[in-house]
Amino acid sequence: MKLHSRFFLSTSLLLSFYKTSHSQENTLRPDKFYTMSSAGLSFPVGGSSAFMRPKFSTTLGANIGIGDGRLFLYPKVSLHVFGYDNPVPDHGFIFELQRGRATTYLLNLALGYRQIVGKFAFYGFFGAGGGFVLTPRVEVNDTEDIAVLTNKTNRMGIIEPGAGIEYNIGAANVFIESSYMYGLNNVGNRPFNAIPFTIGIKPNLSRLFYKNKE
Repeated sequence: MKLHSRFFLSTSLLLSFYKTSHSQENTLRPDKFYTMSSAGLSFPVGGSSAFMRPKFSTTLGANIGIGDGRLFLYPKVSLHVFGYDNPVPDHGFIFELQRGRATTYLLNLALGYRQIVGKFAFYGFFGAGGGFVLTPRVEVNDTEDIAVLTNKTNRMGIIEPGAGIEYNIGAANVFIESSYMYGLNNVGNRPFNAIPFTIGIKPNLSRLFYKNKE
């Protein structure tokens, strides 16, 4: 067999192998639709660190691929629980509250970008949203010697950039993610800012909604 014939044969085999491998990779790991759930801690920063402490965080959401590129939509709902001290009583309340608990209910919609490298994927996102931050306060009835713990609802707008790392385990990805929550409103007359760190899993449901391309 002549040298040029061997060269074309080898090239054809390599191209065929690459196409098959690439097709199998797309079949095994389509990158179109994931659900996600995670748990971790949210650390107050800046002014928030003076009256809040990290306790527990959890997030539910989805990653929805856009077109054939690496962009995706990232809607999520976050619940962050903080230890809360209130040295400045609200109007009409005379008692300070120590060792209480504040809870956030926040909805966020972000645009993300994902780069897959083997079994790993690296992604970043930027989004905005809002919701509520519930903070505790104590109302005391001196006549009846009764203390009632109530919640104040603080409306909160959020801007949230973040990033994460995924590792593919077949039908799902495990991931670590962090972001910076910048509050557009105050809590207890002070700024609200926090950095969540969460670990979770993203089941890959792409096959249920998208056809794989050869």
